Amino acid sequence: MAVELKTREHIRGIRKAGRIVASCHKALSQRLAPGVTTREIDRFVERFMLDRGATPAQKGYKGYPYATCASVNDVVCHGFPDTEPLESGDVVTIDMVADVNGWKADSAWTYIIGKSTTATEKLLRVAKQAMQDGIKMAQPGHYIGDIGHAVQVRAEREGYNVVRMFVGHGIGRQMHEYPNVEHYGPPGQGVKLEEGMVLTVEPIITSGRADVYIARDGWTARTVDGSWSAQFEHTIAITKDGPIVLTRWD
Repeated sequence: MAVELKTREHIRGIRKAGRIVASCHKALSQRLAPGVTTREIDRFVERFMLDRGATPAQKGYKGYPYATCASVNDVVCHGFPDTEPLESGDVVTIDMVADVNGWKADSAWTYIIGKSTTATEKLLRVAKQAMQDGIKMAQPGHYIGDIGHAVQVRAEREGYNVVRMFVGHGIGRQMHEYPNVEHYGPPGQGVKLEEGMVLTVEPIITSGRADVYIARDGWTARTVDGSWSAQFEHTIAITKDGPIVLTRWD
């Protein structure tokens, strides 16, 4: 299967969607608090995008009913927004994809609700650093395996595991494009990275076992052992000068 390389014009289109995603995450960082529900957050995100000329690409994708995925504590990804109030100490990952004029950008971010613990702060810190380590390896001439290896080394060195069931991916006109971006494995393997590729790097890091199961709704993925997880995701473009993050906000 061939990789679709993006032109500068294409990347500008993805960047427009990325800026909306980034500004929405920044707004969420001020809204998420004990007592807020993820259903309220979902409505906020949908209205935020629509007001800025974007559409939430996840809504309706393969029948998914919401504008966001909202994954709390032991839910690793694809959690349904619900009416259960968030409690102090919870962690929640909000994953969103904006579409602007047919171009898409994707970013997930894990937030601590209210008061945190040292263990929770470390989990999030390592998960974010693992993503950043992976992004640094997204250089022309490197390989998909170099990204995944950097993520895995960071996570396991700190005593965590990478959830292997879910991967990053190419993105552009379609939400999920070739190639997949595994967040584990040996370096120097897989698809060779080229200028013009646009990918997501989105490792899910867990404090316990990496095994997960899918709930009866067909979407929600939880850790088998109940351990908590964190996920950070950016959409990046690979250029001759290295990776450019198209969803940066923090």
